[in-house]
Amino acid sequence: MRLFAAVLPPEAAVVELTDATASLRGLPGAERLRWTEPSGWHFTLAFLGEVDPELLPELTERLGRAAHRHPPHELRFAGGGRFGDRVLWVGADGERTILRDLARSAAAGARRAGVAVDTTHDFRPHLTLARAAGPVNLRPYAEGLAGFSGTPWTVARLELMRSRLPGGGVPGERPRYETVAAWELGG
Repeated sequence: MRLFAAVLPPEAAVVELTDATASLRGLPGAERLRWTEPSGWHFTLAFLGEVDPELLPELTERLGRAAHRHPPHELRFAGGGRFGDRVLWVGADGERTILRDLARSAAAGARRAGVAVDTTHDFRPHLTLARAAGPVNLRPYAEGLAGFSGTPWTVARLELMRSRLPGGGVPGERPRYETVAAWELGG
């Protein structure tokens, strides 16, 4: 199973971000971007990749412990940026230190459960909005998000998510995400 640990924003925050990014879809080159679906928006805390189902019981136990060690905390979508001209993202503001610590705990718990956690990137809270499917200058998109600051919301759960990659060969088909397990923070 292809898994990752994540925090999912509440519906009100998703609607607010959807409204805030609507104008970006009218910028030059927007048709060459693969926009992510709001229903799949999340902050990835630890990417676990392909996980042997036999490791799932210990993985869920350790992620549950990680969730209980960290309190609920406040975040909001804020600002934006880009990874080169490949990925457009929105950032987070608020109690980011707690979110970072939760991400570290989730990754450490997964490693202790025998999962080879992707450590190629340091944790940087961001939600991917679009990926370039060709040459697109993402600077105007990032600038369009620079002043955005959403309404604060409470991060209350850690979720273990499964990613089902598209297999139908349909152009524009996106991965599907489903929650495998979830834990209340500070529980």
